[in-house]
Amino acid sequence: MEHTLTTNGNQAILTLTGKLYVHDAGLIRDEMIEKIETGHHHLTLNLAGVTYIDSSGLGVLVTLHKMTQEKNGSLTLIGVQGMVKELLQRTRLDKVLHLEG
Repeated sequence: MEHTLTTNGNQAILTLTGKLYVHDAGLIRDEMIEKIETGHHHLTLNLAGVTYIDSSGLGVLVTLHKMTQEKNGSLTLIGVQGMVKELLQRTRLDKVLHLEG
């Protein structure tokens, strides 16, 4: 899993590529929680390059969604496709999380 993080004002944009497994999910969670706690309440996760996500990765998405909502912010997922999109649909997380594109 590779990722890049950029910030602009109160927005943080995280671009992920590869497969999101439990170890990477923990690192991503910690990094994004730190951003939320330092005032970046609007998160965008670009998942266009993600080919697989496990249950811990889904848990991170839910956690980040809840945290941003508590701060009157938002979590937006962009570029969701293939197996990742199918998994979000099967778990009905596509009804809870905001997906674009």
